[in-house]
Amino acid sequence: MEIDIKGFQRALSQIAQERGIPAEKIIETIEAAMATAYKKDYGQKGQKIKAKFNPVSGAVKFWQVKLVVDKDMLYTEEEIEKLKEEKELPAVEASEPEEGKKIVFNPEKHIMLEDVKEKKLKAGDELEIPLEAKTDYGRIAAQTAKQVILQKIREVEKETIFGEYKEREGEITSGVVQRVEGHTIFIDIGKTLGILCKEEQIPGEFYRPGQRLKFYILKVDETPKGPAVMLSRAYPKLISKLFELEVPEIPSGAVVIKAIAREPGFRTKVAVFSTEEGIDPIGSCVGQRGTRIMAVINELGGEKIDVVEWQEDPAKFITNALAPAKIMSVEIDKKNTAKVTVPSDQLSLAIGKDGRNVRLAASLTGWKIDIEGGEGAVEETNN
Repeated sequence: MEIDIKGFQRALSQIAQERGIPAEKIIETIEAAMATAYKKDYGQKGQKIKAKFNPVSGAVKFWQVKLVVDKDMLYTEEEIEKLKEEKELPAVEASEPEEGKKIVFNPEKHIMLEDVKEKKLKAGDELEIPLEAKTDYGRIAAQTAKQVILQKIREVEKETIFGEYKEREGEITSGVVQRVEGHTIFIDIGKTLGILCKEEQIPGEFYRPGQRLKFYILKVDETPKGPAVMLSRAYPKLISKLFELEVPEIPSGAVVIKAIAREPGFRTKVAVFSTEEGIDPIGSCVGQRGTRIMAVINELGGEKIDVVEWQEDPAKFITNALAPAKIMSVEIDKKNTAKVTVPSDQLSLAIGKDGRNVRLAASLTGWKIDIEGGEGAVEETNN
């Protein structure tokens, strides 16, 4: 039975395009399959066969690879007899010696240094002996080659996908909800499925098959089943990445997001700063008629977003962070605590529903904030 090598090339090239596998990996796959098929029909047990595929002509060359050894790398006959008595011989019949260990000489795997004609080779090197090229293979050899190709394709595909998404950790990606299994959502993100676990979902957000959303690539792990791409909709940096898409001044560096505090599904505070004179950082993020910030809010299902100006002065920064409440005064002490006084009618606004406004302001600024009314009534302390 003859294997159409050019047919293999065409088929595997198609797979490479569909699955994004590098061309050199395709060639390696063909070579591994041809070496396996050659050994199956024409090789000997223990031989190491190497194949080289020419992608232009479709020709394949074969070599038998032997390890060059000297006497110091081999067990003596006395040592081999002792190993046989101790029933340890199978454990040392390796083709290459481990560090500090010897091997049993096998003429199919090894060649003595004194028998090597190429003087540039030394013990530990590999000698490649050319073999006669073959084109006719038996049915079993052909099936074996096919299995090798399929296995290699799966392995390379997993490696390629893992490498691609590993490089994209910390970025956002668009995906379509494929299925929902309990509290876990599986997302089609292109070449693989991403996983959105319960902890990374926005509370109160519902997911339905076919729904397209944006996700933060939290981390990528390598598992026996392939790469596991962990996604998030709750991670604070999703906010900054969404703003980068909508606000050109952020990727250019004219506007910098200095801090983010988020309670997913409820409210987020973003502190921004302008590095160029004449650019309003808040206005840049909000956009004309609020178009930019509304695009981010809509992507997050209506989550409220406050954009405030970052200030180096802690008192000014805390004042900004407590917006939209109006602040009368801010007193800073050495214990990283800020005592904030607000008008009585602004007290509930400064604290926010369930204490959310002051809690997010504290998280955004890094200060413990104590709020009291203008008439001296202390209402809440938050860290």
